[in-house]
Amino acid sequence: MATVRQKAAAKRNIAKARSVQSARARGRSIPKRSEGLSTAQENRMPEQEFAFPEQRKEPINDARHVRNAIARFDQVEGVSDAERDRAWRRIEAAARRFGVDVSETSWRELFEGGKARKR
Repeated sequence: MATVRQKAAAKRNIAKARSVQSARARGRSIPKRSEGLSTAQENRMPEQEFAFPEQRKEPINDARHVRNAIARFDQVEGVSDAERDRAWRRIEAAARRFGVDVSETSWRELFEGGKARKR
């Protein structure tokens, strides 16, 4: 159950969101705070824009997403080693396209040494 304080904060957030949305509708230029993809944007992306296209996991459509895909590569579950090999090749190609330096030569290096373990 939400407390009175949480309900009040939620009402303030909704009111602020509505006023910003209304201002944007009237032509004011109000930048979005979030730089990430919305669900709608992600759903419209072609499968080639993902490291794991069959599962639509790890978008690689810009440099920031490529770096994020590398950082989270070991967290992807339910994929085979062959799928990881193909995804790694896609990530490397995207990294070259967007000028991202990749120090690892293989995705297997991401599983060595740290907390990440191959699942």
